[in-house]
Order: sequence, then C-alpha cells, then structure tokens
Amino acid sequence: MNAFTKRKRELEQYAPAPTLDRNSIDTYWNNTLEAASKQPLSILREPQSPLFPSVRMDKLTYLGHDGTPINAWFLVPDKPNGSPKPPCVVMFPGYGGDRGLPERYAVWLLLGYAVLAVDARGQAGETGNLLPADAGSSKGWVTQNLLSKERSYYLALALDVVRAVEAAGQQPEIDASRIAAVGASQGGGMALLAGALSPQIKAVVADIPNLCHLDYGILHSTGSLSEIATYLKRHPDKLGQALESLAYFDIVNLAHRIQAPVLMSVGWKDTVCMPDTVYAAYNRLSCSKIIYDYPFSGHETSEEHHRKVIRFLQESFGE
Repeated sequence: MNAFTKRKRELEQYAPAPTLDRNSIDTYWNNTLEAASKQPLSILREPQSPLFPSVRMDKLTYLGHDGTPINAWFLVPDKPNGSPKPPCVVMFPGYGGDRGLPERYAVWLLLGYAVLAVDARGQAGETGNLLPADAGSSKGWVTQNLLSKERSYYLALALDVVRAVEAAGQQPEIDASRIAAVGASQGGGMALLAGALSPQIKAVVADIPNLCHLDYGILHSTGSLSEIATYLKRHPDKLGQALESLAYFDIVNLAHRIQAPVLMSVGWKDTVCMPDTVYAAYNRLSCSKIIYDYPFSGHETSEEHHRKVIRFLQESFGE
C-alpha cells in the first residue's frame, strides 16, 4: 500500500463521535428556525448600471438575524418570454472576504443561472453587524459572544444564511425549486449550514469547508478558528462553555439534517480547513455525496476542480 492509498483510507475511516446528541441539536434548531421565520425579510432591490449584455444586476438587501441589513448582488440573465425560469446559485464568501464585484460570477451567468452573492456580516463587505457584544473578544469576528449559543456570531451568521436562501426563493425571476448553496472555506461551511437548516436547498457545494469538527480545528487550524484558540488562551476556564456552544454549529453534529446532494473538496496540505476536519463531517453525511481529494493542494481550489463543480450543479439541476 502506497502513502496515498494509506492516507485516503485513514481519512475515509475517520469518524469522531458527535459532540452533541441529535435530539438536543434538532430541538434547538427547530425552535430557533421557527422563531426566525416570524421576522420579516424586508427585501429591497436597487437596479445597477448594466455591465453584461442581457443580465439584470441589482443590489439586494435583506434583514438578517437581529435586523442587520445584509447586502448582496442579485444577478439574473434575461430569458425569452415563455422559457423556463433559471436556477439560482447562492454564493457565500470566505472569511474576511465579501461578495466582491458582480463579474466574479460571470461563469454562472454564462451557464444561464441566477446568482445571489451575499456578504458575511461585519467582514470586508458593505454589511455591518448589529449584534450586541456581551463581552470582549479576540481579533476577528468569530469569538463575539462565543460562550452563548443564543447570542453568538455563529448563530447570527447561520441565520443570515437561512434568510439568504429565503430571499433567493422569493425572487420571481428564478425557479425556487432549484437553489444551490455554494462556497469555499468559510463559504463552504455556510453552504453546509444552508443544506442543514434550509429545506429549499437543492444542492450544496462546499469546497475546503470550515465549521467542521470544530473542537479539532481549534487545536490545529491556522485560520479563523485560531482566533478562538487565542481567546481561550486568555480565558482557559471558558473552554467547556465554548465547546458546548460551538457544538450547535458544527457540521459533524448537523450532518444528519442535510438531505440535498453534496459536493466537497479537500486539500491534504491545508492547514486552515484540514483534511481530518473535512472528512469528519463528510463521513457523517447520509445524503448523496462526493468528495474530491487534492493531495498536493493547500487551502485552495483549481480550475480543474471548478469544472467538476459545474458538472455537479448541471446534474443536480436536471440539465
């Protein structure tokens, strides 16, 4: 057995136990989602100057958790009268990033898909963060109210994700039965949250995803989870509370809720979203799934992989 086969087998057999029982996490999320569904989205669309021929470009704003206005691009290709409505790809950004410029999504428009590309609250985009801080935090965003599952940044982010999918589904130009959640790194974790928490999702693309096997990630990751490690270095007595709260947002514990087909990718040299964390979540999925391994890649994806993503979505959308 060569080293590649051995490593692949180790990853396929890696199955850490959930850190929270299914009944507790389902009760929490069912109650949380029911309460959130009663809050208005208050969607606004502002037409933008055309950039692409035959593509409508709008700035779309919806109310996220706690009333924070979440900014997004809504891009939809023109269709001849009487033609089928297009599917919609909801795009989530990497950590510290934003939705960027509309041309970032040209490939999806060329495929005939609508796009809703959203900011992550408080990060590099136009979107702020109205979530009150109960106490201090370390640098970045993810340690805000870390110890409370009812008030944490991760809760706000997760509910913003759910409401993004709802906002997409309410746009009259799209086929609301064909909505995919797509992202990489933090965006991949957000896409998996969408699959776990929104029944409207038809397919999930989660490249090199975050939010998987969070307890392991806090110990080893060089990415956003290192902010939690920094916080706990200063407050070692809070470790138990932090792990208890984080368990409600860990894809390892939420995997059973994901029903839509999932595509994931993993770089074996990734020190941000490590292969052990990605496989810990992937191995718990019971839905239709596929994972692409890249033994020589770090925290990155390639053009060749993006072609696989396109094919996956075409198949998922019945094209």
